[in-house]
Amino acid sequence: MPEHGGESGGAPQEASVSFEEAMEQLEAIVAKLESGDVPLEQAIELFQEGMRLSQLCGSKLEQVERKIEMLIETEQGLQRKPFAPEE
Repeated sequence: MPEHGGESGGAPQEASVSFEEAMEQLEAIVAKLESGDVPLEQAIELFQEGMRLSQLCGSKLEQVERKIEMLIETEQGLQRKPFAPEE
């Protein structure tokens, strides 16, 4: 994976990665790290990649939340309301 080390090479690919693909990659990284069979340097690279993927997934989820609208039935009919997750 030496080619992947370049900082400028990762960003354009991340923009085209779907949420599902990013999650699959993140799960694979977690499995490798949990196995404990990864040399320290590679573990650090995997961790950094995992953090980038995690941020990417979080960003994609925030974008989706902004797009979601809840329909609320009122006496006057249906009303649009921005999505507001309960925290």
